Amino acid sequence: MDELRTVLITAPDIETGQGIARRLVEERLAACANIVSDVTSIFRWEGEVQEVREVLLIIKTTAARTSALIRRAAELHPYDVPEVLALPVLAGYEPYLDWVRDGCAGEPL
Repeated sequence: MDELRTVLITAPDIETGQGIARRLVEERLAACANIVSDVTSIFRWEGEVQEVREVLLIIKTTAARTSALIRRAAELHPYDVPEVLALPVLAGYEPYLDWVRDGCAGEPL
């Protein structure tokens, strides 16, 4: 059975986040994505501390799809260096985990 991953991606606005999430699900690289709006991100970029409003995508996928998802997310993303982090899923409700696996099954588009 394929291990699962949760992938975190920040995006500049809800429309961009929805577009990325929809493409990843349509292409079967992810089973689903949650979008959390109104996230404040503070980071250093080009020597300056920045503070911006973003949205956070919480994406569920399989370990087998993770590398392709990361590549595709970077292609779709408007940032030069997008935040795309994959975290292991250690445990969960087995019927939901099976649903995620099924949602990523088959050939990606």
